[in-house]
Amino acid sequence: MTMPEAVLEPDLPIIDPHHHLWDLRPLLPQFPEPHHPFIAAIALAPHYTFDQLLADTSSGHNIVGTVFMECGAFYDADCAPAFRSVGEVAFVNGVAAQGASGLYGPGRPCAAIVGHADLTSGDAVRPVLEALAAASPRFRGIRHQGAWDADPTVLGPPFHAPPGLYASDAFRAGFRHLGELGLTFDAWVLEPQLDDVIDLARAFPDQPIVLDHCGTPLNIAGYRGHLHERFDLWREKIRTLAQCPNVSVKLGGLAMAFCGMPEQGPGAGMSSEVLAALWRPYLETCIKAFGPDRAMFESNFPVDRWGADYRTLWNAFKRVAAGCSAPEKQALFAGTAARIYGLGSLIEALGV
Repeated sequence: MTMPEAVLEPDLPIIDPHHHLWDLRPLLPQFPEPHHPFIAAIALAPHYTFDQLLADTSSGHNIVGTVFMECGAFYDADCAPAFRSVGEVAFVNGVAAQGASGLYGPGRPCAAIVGHADLTSGDAVRPVLEALAAASPRFRGIRHQGAWDADPTVLGPPFHAPPGLYASDAFRAGFRHLGELGLTFDAWVLEPQLDDVIDLARAFPDQPIVLDHCGTPLNIAGYRGHLHERFDLWREKIRTLAQCPNVSVKLGGLAMAFCGMPEQGPGAGMSSEVLAALWRPYLETCIKAFGPDRAMFESNFPVDRWGADYRTLWNAFKRVAAGCSAPEKQALFAGTAARIYGLGSLIEALGV
């Protein structure tokens, strides 16, 4: 059995700005294509709630807080369909209350919550957004994922976003309410769709937008084996998007089965040195383009467990950031996430 790596820079404060909570055990038998790599990755952690999150965030790194990211979990079946996602925020708020009790250590899990509402419902989304805000004082914003590819085998069966979602009139009619309510927006698209986020950011220059997972470079299905030849195109789009001052980027998600870094899964078992070498071109490109004040390392757990355990993943990030100054590290590992998701009180408590 491989011994766990020693934790690098164990005192460095970290706010993990992107993880999920779910219980997919009742749903796994319903998933078609069980051998799709993404479904295989989910099967690594079909049950990921407070205990599993606590085990990961207590595994050696100084995780002072986390941000929950919507994933369609624990919807309220007793609500009208448009309001069912309020159940997810209410559930996660309970997890956050557990952590805030202090009984499980000084870290604050789910200190901020990003939920979901169907922005294509236009003005009808407003009462849903207000209900989400009423469900938790930790609610900060919305993710409405737009990931799509013409080849359905790229994403697999769980994802059904229509092409060009972020450009549609219906979506933008709902999207404008985020700014009016002071809410953030997380965008998840695939690398070939980065122009969709660029256009959205330019159309709404005052709306804070966070690009998830470095824009999701692809090394799966028909894209497999083409990472290197597509890198320059990805980098050009990242640099263009970074010219929009309202956009920040999450540095992670590269261990997803979609990205294939590494391809092996599940859990890969690679060292943080090897992972850092795989991810460095993408992470350093994003940091250089956006700057540390608009970039934040993320775990994307448990999805990224496909390629790395939690301790090794953060060691890899620390290796990539080894040449950064102390203020740059503070921003990349905690400060940017705290500012974007309204967690200034955590930073103030740490005195950093």
